[in-house]
Amino acid sequence: MQLAYHRFWMNLLCLTLTLILLHGASRVGASRHDDVVKIGAIFTLKTINGRVSKIAIQAAEKDVNSDPRILGGRKLSITIHDSNFSGFLSFIGALKFLMTDTVAIIGPQNSVMAHVLSHLANELHVPLLSFTALDPTLTPLQYPYFVQTAPSDEFQMSAVADMISYFGWREVIAVFSDDDQSRNGITVLGDKLAERRCKLSYKAALPPDPTATPSDVTTQLVKITSMEARVIVLHTFAQTGLLVFDVAQKLGMMTKGYVWIATAWLSTVLDSTSASNTSNSMQGVLTFCPHTPQSRRKQSFISRWKHLSNGSIGLNPYGLYAYDSVWMIAQALKLFFDQNGTISFSNNTNLSGMKEETLDLGALSVFDGGKQLLDNILRINMTGLTGPIQFGPDRSPLHPSYDILNVIATGYRRIGFWSNYSGLSVITPEKLHAKPANRSISSQHLNRVIWPGNTTEKPRGWVFPNNGRQLRIGVPNRVSYRDMVSQVNGTNQVQGYCIDIFLAAIKLLPYAVQYKFVLYGDGHKNPSYYDLVNMIHSDVFDAAVGDIAIVTGRTKIVDFTQPYIESGLVVVAPVKKLKSNAWAFLRPFTPLMWGVTAFFFLLVGAVVWILEHRTNDEFRGPPKEQIVTVLWFSFSTMFFAHRENTVSPLGRVVLLIWLFVVLIITSSYTASLTSIFTVQQLSSPITGIDSLISSSERIGYQVGSFAANYLTEELNIPKHRLVPLGSPEEYAVALERGTVAAVVDERPYVELFLSDHCKFSIRGQEFTKSGWGFAFPRGSPLAIDMSTAILTLSENGELQRILEKWLSEKACGFHSTEDEQLQLNSFRGLFLICGIACFLALFIYFSSVVHQFSKKSPQKAGPSNRCRSRSARIQTFLNFVDEKEDVSPKKLKRKLEYISSNAYTTENRLRSISTRVQVDLSQEAPSG
Repeated sequence: MQLAYHRFWMNLLCLTLTLILLHGASRVGASRHDDVVKIGAIFTLKTINGRVSKIAIQAAEKDVNSDPRILGGRKLSITIHDSNFSGFLSFIGALKFLMTDTVAIIGPQNSVMAHVLSHLANELHVPLLSFTALDPTLTPLQYPYFVQTAPSDEFQMSAVADMISYFGWREVIAVFSDDDQSRNGITVLGDKLAERRCKLSYKAALPPDPTATPSDVTTQLVKITSMEARVIVLHTFAQTGLLVFDVAQKLGMMTKGYVWIATAWLSTVLDSTSASNTSNSMQGVLTFCPHTPQSRRKQSFISRWKHLSNGSIGLNPYGLYAYDSVWMIAQALKLFFDQNGTISFSNNTNLSGMKEETLDLGALSVFDGGKQLLDNILRINMTGLTGPIQFGPDRSPLHPSYDILNVIATGYRRIGFWSNYSGLSVITPEKLHAKPANRSISSQHLNRVIWPGNTTEKPRGWVFPNNGRQLRIGVPNRVSYRDMVSQVNGTNQVQGYCIDIFLAAIKLLPYAVQYKFVLYGDGHKNPSYYDLVNMIHSDVFDAAVGDIAIVTGRTKIVDFTQPYIESGLVVVAPVKKLKSNAWAFLRPFTPLMWGVTAFFFLLVGAVVWILEHRTNDEFRGPPKEQIVTVLWFSFSTMFFAHRENTVSPLGRVVLLIWLFVVLIITSSYTASLTSIFTVQQLSSPITGIDSLISSSERIGYQVGSFAANYLTEELNIPKHRLVPLGSPEEYAVALERGTVAAVVDERPYVELFLSDHCKFSIRGQEFTKSGWGFAFPRGSPLAIDMSTAILTLSENGELQRILEKWLSEKACGFHSTEDEQLQLNSFRGLFLICGIACFLALFIYFSSVVHQFSKKSPQKAGPSNRCRSRSARIQTFLNFVDEKEDVSPKKLKRKLEYISSNAYTTENRLRSISTRVQVDLSQEAPSG
């Protein structure tokens, strides 16, 4: 409200001043002097950037005018107006320029006046070019005639956020001047940090530069010293910034543990003033400097600078931008004149309606070629002292980048670069532009930093607030399962598994933590863990330690550490021992598994019979005999006791694969049956959470646990089915009396319960996966450090030792029949392989038979006899398939040799086969 009030009076003052200046002004004549092109510049010449810019602009003006090819014999006339830190004087200077045929203005120096003067530029079509008014809110949509010739502060804030994220800090304090440019820059920084999961924890606003006093600065810095964050971003201007560092040094804020990041104002101070006068109070500070690549033109200008400035001030990058801004206007004017443009002005139609006799507004005229000149500026494609100059679609310079500097005793050292293209790097941005963009975490690098306090150890970035208060750590005052956490004999001391883990982890932190345990709960029943976590969010507790499950609802309001134990909900139900019966041998397989196995026995037998029928006499004979043969062969393979030999290659392949399947199945059956008869078997009508949901039985849960919310909200179980139970004894009584059919609780509790109650067991599998952790406020860096400590405890075995100390009791052994049974899914791959082998063998076999049949009996029937011929041919084919295949003499001899060498073949069988072979040989001899 106060800001709007000030703006209102400033705008009213500007309007009044305009009317006064325009009173009696003579109207601009139609005659113009095109041999001189007027340019204006508005700077505060007592500032570093103002002094450097004046020298650079005058040097550029001289260089442009010395080359007649640029403007075709015309001369630039640049007039510099000193605003002397005054917005009022800035406005006066702009009006003077706009009333005297000025075609472009370089400036203003600050964003406050840029917002005001851009409205005049929009109305009168006079481009404004500024390399110091870098407010991100000066957008081309609102201010089309305002052009930022240096990278906007939006890019600088992205660089700051990337560096903060690179070092792993999460909370940042901003100190800034309360003006448009600094305020809007900090707003952008907050957005950039949020994108990287960081945040601005405090904004310290100072009076606008240069009006801040040591008292103003001291007030804000004293507040900061009592805060947790130690990463401070200073976004202001030279005079205020140096004052902040002087006060900070007196308050001891330039020592080890602090991080100071200054924006580009500090690099201009370091470049343009004596380092010995400035670096003593700011050693270890990080700052940014607009990156300008090395070139011969740049080195030549640097060499000229001492002569141009008479050694009064050093050159900084904004001097290079000032020089290039003049050349940008000159090149745009050259193109303007090449396009046959003329410098002419016309009356502003918006002023024609004002008829007051005491005012003559004709002196404010519109630059007719302003739009054309602006377009030429935006299409610039040249190389200047700052490198390639070109504007993107959003009017920002292409590839904005910064040097990252570390202030040391002798001045500063460069530790890396930042570019919008590739992020943080120790390689110059122009080299990275030749490669594909890579913003991955592994590609971000900076050199070693010397931090405040002259240390190279990276500051943690936060401390415990220096307010004398210990951390208030809430601890659940449990009634049941007191091994987890409990009060010691009515005192304020606590002990238990969770407490030991917390104490072991906090000892590993590289800093001391002052804390006290605060019991939460009335001691008569277990407290609500949701309420305990909410008290952290409400700032009643600073942390919570205990058996706190990490679940979704809680992670929305607090941060958890790394889980120190796995957990999950399980179902506990009464069980009874299974008695053995006459059909116990069927238990290893499920009914489906038995059925599929029997089917494959028959399938393989049938396939082998088909493959062997035409060539193997053992698979030929009357139908009844062959059915018996198939059944006998199929089931005898279970014991590898089949006597029939397979002679076809396809039959042997199928049999080999099937015997492998049989081997696996029989081995698994034997192992499972052995386990069933040697281990106690328990059964229950409740087989898991699914059977519990589908029933209408009542379900018990532990008081204070998240199980009740999960069952009702996630599994849609009615609340009237849930029964709260307060202790393991109540679990046992409720289960034995049938008050509840089952209890749903977390596995660590259940394992402790089962160690003393062997009449119950876990049914089914865990149906949630979670863990226990310690809770801290959102964004707390202590949660990260504690997570690292817990991981260290896990790696060195300390977690396991603490677990064995408190929770070493073993639960009763139990086994479920359902768990022991072998499912079809376990053998699906074997059956699939066997089935595919049978299919391929049959396909190859029938293809071969059809081919043989086609060669032996080609089709000769005519169309009239097609139907009768087809049925006859099918019958002929079936007879062909059933016939014994003709065997060549060589095959028969090999068969004889094989059979004669078979130890299992009887002498009568050998004599019979030999006789048939001799007969076949005698029949084929005449035909040979």
